[in-house]
Amino acid sequence: MSRIAPLEPPYAPELKEQFERIMRGAPPLLLFRVIASQDRAWRKFTAGSLLDRGPLTLREREIVIDRTCALTGCEYEWGVHIAAFAGAAQLTEAEVRATVHGEANDPCWSGAEQALIAAVDALHHRATLSDAEFAALSAYYDEAKILEIMLLCGFYHTVSYIANGLALPVEANAARFPQ
Repeated sequence: MSRIAPLEPPYAPELKEQFERIMRGAPPLLLFRVIASQDRAWRKFTAGSLLDRGPLTLREREIVIDRTCALTGCEYEWGVHIAAFAGAAQLTEAEVRATVHGEANDPCWSGAEQALIAAVDALHHRATLSDAEFAALSAYYDEAKILEIMLLCGFYHTVSYIANGLALPVEANAARFPQ
C-alpha cells in the first residue's frame, strides 16, 4: 500500500473541502491522503500553490510535469497526470511516449516544446540552465512562464521523491510507463 498509512474517510470538513476542490469530486489520490496524514506536511505541500492554473497553458504545464516525473522514474505521478490531463492537453500517443523515452529534439515536439523539454532535462540533470538553454527558453516563454517552469520542475521532483520514497502503488485508473 504505502510505507506511511494514508488518511481514511471520514475526513475533517476543511480537508474534505480541499480534496474536493483539488480532485473535482473524484476520490482523493493516495499521495494526497498520505501527505495529509501529517497536518504540517499537507499545509507545506499545498502552500506551494502549484496545483492551480498558472501562466503556462495546460499542454505546457503537463509536458513539464510529465517529463519531470518520467526523469525521476515516478510512474505513480506520471500515470496520474497522463490519465487525467493528456487528452485535454492534446498530447498524442507519440508525445506521451516521448515524455518517457524521447529526447528534447524529437520531431514530435514543436520548437517551443523542444526548448521546454531541454530546460526540464537540464534542470533535472544539472540543476541549472546554460546561457544557451535559457536563451532558447526565452525565445518562446516570458519571465513568468520561465519561473513557473522552474517551480514546477522543483515541485514535481518533490512529489516524485515522496511517491517513490513511499513506494506508492500506481493508482487503479492511472497510465503505466510505455515499454
